[in-house]
Amino acid sequence: MAVKIRLKRMGAKRAPYYRLVVADSRAPRDGRFIEEIGTYNPVANPVEVKINEEKALDWMLKGAKPSDTVRNLFSTAGLMEKLHNAKNTK
Repeated sequence: MAVKIRLKRMGAKRAPYYRLVVADSRAPRDGRFIEEIGTYNPVANPVEVKINEEKALDWMLKGAKPSDTVRNLFSTAGLMEKLHNAKNTK
């Protein structure tokens, strides 16, 4: 089973709101997920990104792969650097 960290689309038409979730890669985009680890609101001014960093790092250390968009959000938040440092200290 491959585990991914990806966006789950919520909100109304033309007003997207996303949840960052950990899900089985075989599950549909807006379907079943294992755990919610944050939110992303691209419509807000400024853009709102809330990430539970502890859970996100824990899942990535266990082998969960972030999608391209989630990887960009994590990089902006400085999470990919923290992951790199955590891997090097082990």
